[in-house]
Amino acid sequence: MYAVIMAGGGGTRLWPLSRPETPKPFLPLLDDRSLLQRTFDRIVGAELGLRPDDVAVVTERRYGPMVREQLPGVRVIAEPLGRNTAAAIALATLRFERDPNEVMLVLPADAWIDPEREGVYRNVLKAVARVARDGAFGVETPLVTLGVKTERPATEYGYLIPKYDDGAVIDGVQMYPLSGFEEKPDRERAGQLFSQLGVAWNAGIFLWQRQAIRDAIDRYTGLITMIGAVAGSDSGLEASYDRLKPISIDHAVMEGAANDRRVVMGSMAVGWSDLGSWTQLVAAIGGTGAGRVISPNEAVHADEADLVIERIGGRLAVSEGPRDILAQTPVALLTGAATAPEPIHALVSRVADWEERQ
Repeated sequence: MYAVIMAGGGGTRLWPLSRPETPKPFLPLLDDRSLLQRTFDRIVGAELGLRPDDVAVVTERRYGPMVREQLPGVRVIAEPLGRNTAAAIALATLRFERDPNEVMLVLPADAWIDPEREGVYRNVLKAVARVARDGAFGVETPLVTLGVKTERPATEYGYLIPKYDDGAVIDGVQMYPLSGFEEKPDRERAGQLFSQLGVAWNAGIFLWQRQAIRDAIDRYTGLITMIGAVAGSDSGLEASYDRLKPISIDHAVMEGAANDRRVVMGSMAVGWSDLGSWTQLVAAIGGTGAGRVISPNEAVHADEADLVIERIGGRLAVSEGPRDILAQTPVALLTGAATAPEPIHALVSRVADWEERQ
């Protein structure tokens, strides 16, 4: 097995912590290790048999130096610009030469896994890798996606809908043939999905044989043809990427493959979160309250129990309410966070100090 970590996205829901020049995966949000480094730490080692040179990071060209600094010895696959996950995965199959039948683990750089359940997470990856290698449910070379057992009717996540009656436990992991994908639902639909047996949140983690995903990308898209001829040329790749429309691997490949009964879902409960909002980040660092980004020129009042995170002269700062907010740049309002401010102050100080060293 080998791994491809996708480190892209601006993390706009975590502004002003994340910025275009320093996206979310590279920030030390939870401790002194960045989310990218923590993702790497979880998979490299004896349990999965992965060495640093078995790992590649796909990222925009401008972030390549940060990847090399944070993960020395890891292969960097540089995209001219971000074009979502379908292009990133297609390029990885072209630029990272491995055995065609080897299992390729694909995962985002910025997910949270409960540290106390990382061993369980690795066991799930091992079991699911065997399914990707050996097949299951009558599918010889399945495309496998990991789903997270739902805890509430969330509207911020996509969903995986399995063929529940056809499921089976394989090597200790509940697995199903996948019926389909559903994008982030409204509140009513989220409640309906939450009540369905086996339905899971879409974690954006995949395992498949390298040749299997190459064939699938070739079948459902023109990406291999468009990128393949110029993958070795920076200028040619840039010209090709200029013509690409951003599209996720789910839309580009997995939905069609699920309709063709080629996709298998593994279910896991490992304390997963995509840390995609201030509310999730505050909870992960032990703070209290909820948070959101206030857009420029949006008038908002912060109460006494609230904290405000903003940039003053370019540097991150925290202030308490009560105060009125009307800023020209994005500001984070953390409602109720002043009751336990220490984790927030530590977070802002940690990120601000890291930025000064860049």
